[in-house]
Amino acid sequence: MARTGSGPPAALALETVPRPGVVLELLKPITWFPPMWAFACGAVSAGADFEGRWPLVLAGVVLAGPLLCGTSQAVNDWFDRHVDAINEPDRPIPSGRMPGRWGLGVAVAGSVLAMLVALALGRWVAWASLLGLALAWAYSAPPLRLKQNGWWGNAAVGFSYEGLAWVTGAAVMAQGAMPEPRILGIAVLYSLGAHGIMTLNDFKSLEGDRSAGVGSLPVRLGPERAARLACLTMAGAQALVVALLWVWGHPLHATAVAALVTVQAGLMARLLGDPRRLAPWYNATGVSLYVLGMLVSAFALGSASG
Repeated sequence: MARTGSGPPAALALETVPRPGVVLELLKPITWFPPMWAFACGAVSAGADFEGRWPLVLAGVVLAGPLLCGTSQAVNDWFDRHVDAINEPDRPIPSGRMPGRWGLGVAVAGSVLAMLVALALGRWVAWASLLGLALAWAYSAPPLRLKQNGWWGNAAVGFSYEGLAWVTGAAVMAQGAMPEPRILGIAVLYSLGAHGIMTLNDFKSLEGDRSAGVGSLPVRLGPERAARLACLTMAGAQALVVALLWVWGHPLHATAVAALVTVQAGLMARLLGDPRRLAPWYNATGVSLYVLGMLVSAFALGSASG
């Protein structure tokens, strides 16, 4: 298919409405897993019986994944469209497959639909969703554009994908009531640990961020220091989770999480030997153990609440 200059293919330039598959590509389904998993952990941590509540659970999963996370992806791609036109021209917006201002329209429509679903699920679900949407827009959109600063940007993503999704799951199972303080505390700790996961995720775009002036932590601190900080952040948050579970009378769950952290420590030692090359490897191995520990912690909380 011939191209005209550096713009989109001529045939695509004539399209005025995006195809459903292009909209789905914009929403990036592969990114939905972390908040959906955190939502599930939050639901388990509430200790309520799932029987008779599956419609609420399903609605909450859709809210956490396709609606909130998907909307955040649309927001990000809209405000990054000029950079993507250079670095990733085949994405839906710069390629012309998402014509005109449809990218912004999807982001706005997704935000509205997410809030309507959240309001139907209860007050605390609505507040958590509203904060998540605010962070999603602040992360990508000017004037804040938190993604320009690795400290703030990673915190926004960590709290949205892990903490707020966890709180949403717990609130749904509590029929819209505010989750108990122990649930909130564990959700906050796993959100803090997720800051390290986001830092490792930034290694894949290190060169592009450096050339574009994006202040990710691998750019600001250098790969070695950023990797050490990420490991300390993840391990430290989980160590506090282990301590709390032990104090709260869940020694078996605390031991299980401690074992997972111990294995992660061994993987971290290898990661620190060559963080630029091994960051994707650690994201596929160590992070899997991290999220497994989230579920173990959720069962501990659920056993106390049930």
